[in-house]
Amino acid sequence: MPKITRIDHLAILVEDIEAHLAFWRDALGMEVAQVKDIPAEAAQIAFLPLGGSEIELVRPTTTDSGLAKYLEKRGPGMHHVCLQVDDIEAMLAQLKAKGIQLINDTPKLSADGKKYAFIHPKSANGVMVELYELPE
Repeated sequence: MPKITRIDHLAILVEDIEAHLAFWRDALGMEVAQVKDIPAEAAQIAFLPLGGSEIELVRPTTTDSGLAKYLEKRGPGMHHVCLQVDDIEAMLAQLKAKGIQLINDTPKLSADGKKYAFIHPKSANGVMVELYELPE
């Protein structure tokens, strides 16, 4: 049976990363590890490590992406929680068998080798959940 191994990150959707860093970096004193463009997701992300997890500030880089539509509809704020799993394919199969609505029926593969998929907020009491399986 697949299992969740840890919280990987919390993603906060923002319109302007620098403006939000005034709080996260300047007021709270969190370090920014990097700011990276992720073209495959039409996003720019600022990574702020915290213990074994991180906070991610996510800014859409196009006006027609899913992120941009989400931001337009709901405004800035909490976007999703990401949970690391030991076997993403088995976890997705388990969720499907339980009638959980998925955004991704099969995992996507990131440039750095992570497998990931999203669970629809309708099935998680209004919370978007991302699942990650890290490469070996």
